Amino acid sequence: MEKYLMLSERRKNEILSFLPTDSEVSRLADYFQNFSDSTRLKIISCLSLCDMCVGDISNLLNINQTTISHQLKILKDQGLVNYRRDGKILLYSLIEKTISDVMMYAVEYL
Repeated sequence: MEKYLMLSERRKNEILSFLPTDSEVSRLADYFQNFSDSTRLKIISCLSLCDMCVGDISNLLNINQTTISHQLKILKDQGLVNYRRDGKILLYSLIEKTISDVMMYAVEYL
């Protein structure tokens, strides 16, 4: 039996029941990895204001469209952005406002 200096057995069990599973930790790490890439952060910032197509994001950020498309695919695969078709143009949007809230919450503490 492991000995803890300050934790009672009850408190240890409470903490262990609260900790995320390995699968949840992996998904959390993937989610927050999106906020560690400067291009993705800029894209999230743009999309927090309005829906945009790749060309508009590219022009605003002065980053080539291929890079923007690649980063949007990553954000889409992670479940952060959606798109809808408007004629021949794909308009991207954040799936939930809470995504930009997470980023803005962090900015407040910088």
